[in-house]
Amino acid sequence: MTTSARRSLLGAAAIVALGLLGAGLSVGQGIIQSRRADSFVTVKGVAERDVDADLAYWSITVSIPSEAIGAAQSRIDESVGRVMAFLDDFGLDSTSVSGQGTQVTDRATQYTGRQIGDQDRFVVSHTLLVRSSDVETVHAASQQVGRLLQVGVPLSSANGYGYSRPTYSFTGLNEIKPTMIAEATASARLAAQQFADDSGSGIGGIRRANQGVFVIMARDRAPGVDEAAQRFKTVRVVSTIEYHLQR
Repeated sequence: MTTSARRSLLGAAAIVALGLLGAGLSVGQGIIQSRRADSFVTVKGVAERDVDADLAYWSITVSIPSEAIGAAQSRIDESVGRVMAFLDDFGLDSTSVSGQGTQVTDRATQYTGRQIGDQDRFVVSHTLLVRSSDVETVHAASQQVGRLLQVGVPLSSANGYGYSRPTYSFTGLNEIKPTMIAEATASARLAAQQFADDSGSGIGGIRRANQGVFVIMARDRAPGVDEAAQRFKTVRVVSTIEYHLQR
């Protein structure tokens, strides 16, 4: 091989080597940038709001034991009439009340471990459902239900004794969702900013976000307190957000 050919070959090799070195540096720089871009922090933001129930349900059941179904039905009709008059006194007219049907139980066909006398063989029950957006009025009526007991209306509940109490719902969740999500996001960003300050970083854009689930709880969260039985509630959402960190 001539000297000129050798010089040409060495020159070509040098050019290839420089090209590979440049490519390697570019790839390395890309990895560094990629790792920096993947530097992020995961934080949670919380938003809570106290709300009042805007819809009330009240299931009222009257039950009559009797030796004959027909006799029990006439007493049921009388008791239902008294319940309707009681509700009307509070301004809860028939538009707020719907009948849920009559149920007849033959206790002689049930195994109870004791003899059932003919005088109370049949139990006839009828349920009325009060549904009203006037939550305060339904609550007030439920506090005076003793008036029905005083006039002999045989109230019962799902447990077979006593009377049921109203349950309360909040139906305005969709109206407050956008504002609460914004509040939860702001709360999360404050937490991310604190982390960035402590680590000498800056906050970038959102990498990933999870809105979270809205939960409606009793405002007074004491042991044994049922949310559905409370007029006053708290709506809570916890959002999980990942923010890019900038060095």
